[in-house]
Amino acid sequence: MTSLWSTAPALAALLGGGLLSLLAARIFGIFFGRLTRRTRSETDDFIVQVITDTIPILGWVISASWAWWLLPTSPEADRVVFTISKLILVVFLVRLVNRISLRLLQRSAAHSGDPAVGNMLRALAPMLRALVWCVGAVLYLQNIGVQMAAIWALLSAGGIGAGLALKQPVSEFFEYITILLDKPFQPGQFIQVGEVWGTVERVGVRSTRLRSINGEAIVMSNSALTSSVVANYGEMQERRLIYRLGVTYDTSHAVLERIPGLLKAIVEQGGDARFDRAHFVAFNSSSLDFELVYFVPSNDYVQAMEAQQRINLAIVQRFAQEGIEFAFPTQTLHLHNCTEALGSGV
Repeated sequence: MTSLWSTAPALAALLGGGLLSLLAARIFGIFFGRLTRRTRSETDDFIVQVITDTIPILGWVISASWAWWLLPTSPEADRVVFTISKLILVVFLVRLVNRISLRLLQRSAAHSGDPAVGNMLRALAPMLRALVWCVGAVLYLQNIGVQMAAIWALLSAGGIGAGLALKQPVSEFFEYITILLDKPFQPGQFIQVGEVWGTVERVGVRSTRLRSINGEAIVMSNSALTSSVVANYGEMQERRLIYRLGVTYDTSHAVLERIPGLLKAIVEQGGDARFDRAHFVAFNSSSLDFELVYFVPSNDYVQAMEAQQRINLAIVQRFAQEGIEFAFPTQTLHLHNCTEALGSGV
């Protein structure tokens, strides 16, 4: 009879605490469930459901620990039971934090609108999970009275060694994040990095893969890309072409005045280019030089060359009809392509 009366408070604490935790979970689920229905977000519903499922488990563990404390047991048995109870609590709390944080990470990846950023966020999931478990383990060891000085010293020494060994991979990983966030280029775009010209095929964690104009694969480290000047032709809105042509010195003044207008009419008649300017710009030893500038509203190199060819052929034909003779200047400005924003000047 004495034994039964001594265990009655413990049984009452166990059953009362467990039932109270079930009631608390029920109230929490109903109250916050109504709030999350207004947001119409599955993530909010998931978080509420996870917390609702975890509350009874934590309640039963705490109630069992309290009930054991009410029993007349030895200090050694109390220490073992409380250590196990704390371990169970830490495990379920870490799982709770991991499930919520990973769900939020997945939501951010889904709403990023950029597949590359989404992949980066999903790649961070194992690191986040490991970090939460490490923090939980440290808190648990400190709570049960483990002396952390030696462990911290060991972790510090290991961290220094791992940091030196992983310096380059970690650096490349952060350069990868920089590329994804700044977006200097994206897969499928044509870029120039120093003497390398190629199309971006894939941006990896450590390196980026390009396909050169000759067809070979080029692998460049992310740090080499972020530390270099990158010309991104994939984001060109239009291509600017500029070159000079010369006529002979015996060309009359009236004809010289007409040449800019002729060039303008030739550029505009095809509809594939936008005239910018044409001027008489220089006296060379054997020619009078005109400079022609126009824009092709496309980033397609082949389309720009087609427009240039049409204009060149039309210039040759029109000058022959007008009796204008070409001259070859001693200093020739070779044709080059530039990229400028829409509406910009020379």
